[in-house]
Amino acid sequence: MELITIEKKSYLYSYSWEENEGSLCALERRVLFGKSSESSILESSVKIDPSRSPFIKERLSVICEGNSFSELVEQVKKLEKFEDGFKLLFVQNPNADSSEKVGFKERRKIEKEVGLHIKGEAELIHPKKWFGIMKIDKRWVFGNYVKNQAVWLRHQNKPHSYSTALSTRVARAVVNIAAPDPVGVKMIDPCCGIGTVLVEALSMGIDIVGSDRNPLILSGVKENIAHFGLEGEVTLKDINNVTNNYDVAIIDLPYNLCSVITADEQLEMLQSARRFATKVVIVTLEEVDSVMKEAGFEIVDRCEVSKGRFVRQVLVCE
Repeated sequence: MELITIEKKSYLYSYSWEENEGSLCALERRVLFGKSSESSILESSVKIDPSRSPFIKERLSVICEGNSFSELVEQVKKLEKFEDGFKLLFVQNPNADSSEKVGFKERRKIEKEVGLHIKGEAELIHPKKWFGIMKIDKRWVFGNYVKNQAVWLRHQNKPHSYSTALSTRVARAVVNIAAPDPVGVKMIDPCCGIGTVLVEALSMGIDIVGSDRNPLILSGVKENIAHFGLEGEVTLKDINNVTNNYDVAIIDLPYNLCSVITADEQLEMLQSARRFATKVVIVTLEEVDSVMKEAGFEIVDRCEVSKGRFVRQVLVCE
């Protein structure tokens, strides 16, 4: 697969996803970067914290590059002094086939050669800063390196959960799809269930509130949020009684395994969402295209993601 280049200079992102998440990963990528591709490497002028996404493995912020390794070394020699306490890592190109993979000894050799020419003191045990080197075809790149911290994995161990709830990975991707640039965005999850979406959004610093009409789950939602040291507003409220306005809503539609609702009730829910949110991201197990249209929404993008025998649709609606 070839490298995607959106704009010169940039940030290189390496991607990884499970087969059942390919469509969701592609939708998140389209929303975050405005580019669709199946490549495991994406280059963009858009800066995203890798830990926001369940699919981005790492980010390399390009400082300099060369058409050969020796040319890259010469470019590194010309750089100004960096802060002491750095560590250098060779980043394996996920697109490279087995014959192009760089072995352990060769990676250490490359790191040593480049590291000798970085102005500043290295720190191998507790580095303050990471640098990365990557070879993409005939292009050698050096830059600041940031690894995904996989925050959502820790969120799997919450005090309360449902077997049919969204996984933390899916919830995190859905939040990114709902608010690719979350600065100043007001979000609501008006059918918050056990709070999986709320935890992911709050952990990213997003301004989100939650509500649900089921009084039996509210204490569990609040405990889940507090368990991770987060704070967020959660209230007992039916979606049809939401009065404030929001930039975006995330709605995991109730379905028959957990909550029986009629077609009329479903339409009423979506009409309410149309009233209080400019943009809505719907997660559903059922075909709801005609209902969305009747409620006044246009579906502008979509994907599918499976979990066992469940196949969920994620619909971006405006």
